[in-house]
Amino acid sequence: MKKLQSNLAQFVKERNWEQFHSPKNLAMALSVEASELMEIFQWMESKESRSVDAATRQHIEEEVGDVMIYLTMLAGKFNLDPIEAAHKKMVLNAKKYPVSG
Repeated sequence: MKKLQSNLAQFVKERNWEQFHSPKNLAMALSVEASELMEIFQWMESKESRSVDAATRQHIEEEVGDVMIYLTMLAGKFNLDPIEAAHKKMVLNAKKYPVSG
């Protein structure tokens, strides 16, 4: 995660894009990219979405990459590690939604 954060920071700096990367703008871009990912599946049946062709899989991978990039950059604005945040949230979710036996 640290390497990705560092690489993204360098990429942004080289292009002088810091001026555009407010938390608000990054959150909005994250939403747009998540919507682009959702669009791939928009008209598929649930069963169809479980087994896609190679071109669709490639498209999914690219959109997942975009989502991860914006999520990582947004988290970086608040000195958060998205993976650590996910682990913490899983602990909270386990308490909120216990396994029923």
